[in-house]
Amino acid sequence: MKNNKIIELEMGGGGKKSEELIGSIRNILSVKGKWQNTKDDGAVYDLKNLWTSNVHNGHSMSTSKLVFTTDAFIVDPLFFPGGDIGKIAICGTLNDLSVMGAKPIGISLSIVIEEGFLQSDLEKIISSIQDISKKTSVPIVTGDTKVTEKGKIDKIEITTSGVGLASKIISNDGAKAGDDIIVSGNLGEHAVALLAKRFNYQTKIKSDCQPLICEIQSVSKYLTSCKDPTRGGLSAVLNEMAEKSKTKFVLEEKTLPYKKETVAISELLGIDVFSFPSEGRFVATVAKKDSQKVIGILKKYNKSARIIGEVQKGQEVWLKTKIGAVKKIEVPRGKLIPRIC
Repeated sequence: MKNNKIIELEMGGGGKKSEELIGSIRNILSVKGKWQNTKDDGAVYDLKNLWTSNVHNGHSMSTSKLVFTTDAFIVDPLFFPGGDIGKIAICGTLNDLSVMGAKPIGISLSIVIEEGFLQSDLEKIISSIQDISKKTSVPIVTGDTKVTEKGKIDKIEITTSGVGLASKIISNDGAKAGDDIIVSGNLGEHAVALLAKRFNYQTKIKSDCQPLICEIQSVSKYLTSCKDPTRGGLSAVLNEMAEKSKTKFVLEEKTLPYKKETVAISELLGIDVFSFPSEGRFVATVAKKDSQKVIGILKKYNKSARIIGEVQKGQEVWLKTKIGAVKKIEVPRGKLIPRIC
């Protein structure tokens, strides 16, 4: 029977509808060959499959896993406090590799530009990409550029893919009961920066968009699971990690990683702050014996790094309020925040 359902805007927001859409696509694309972790932020290929041993032509293959990821970016506005669509595109792909435990080694850049787009704006966007590439020493090694008729797209769309190498893969299904839940800094500031620009609100908050390579590499050996809270924010990410790990995540309200201004903007717009995305933060689980050590390391990069809860036996994600009540945090539903990452 023909499927007459149509694609709805909320299917791209990172919530429950996004899960359903991606699930339907995965059901069609069922062949994955020897690739592993195809439901994580990056797919993993064990390079030992290409050789019969760990030594090839005299070179050791101690880093034996290749991680591959790709992402498409449509953002409104294109330029905002703390970045632009180019910075999001390269940081997003670098971070998807990093949360898998991989060290990025190369990025591809594909751009579709609408006829009439200002070349000076394109140069600013490319310069942002170059700045991050230079800062992280991860080169743009290949790509493609297309120009389409006016009205066929909205200004510009960017797709970045990346590859990295890892000796240890961090999957988002590795959380264990007894682990602490940590964040690398305050969350939701990317959402605040874009929404403030979009609705002409006055705010001092800038997007948290940044590469996470150094931060994650410095603590990767301690992490049992890791993910960056982009589309769908903290609620979507933690629900995915809890479901895949078959564990319960319990957050402490008093430790919530949101600035007062971030919460105020969410309340003003009537949007759940837990669904606010970040583009330069990560959420991870760590064995309790290592969590203080990890936080100490992360505070060298961001003083707002903290423990926000604990992994327990059970399922789903819960919030322990300041008065001791327990509230369920669900995967975001309905229309979230379109064109933000």
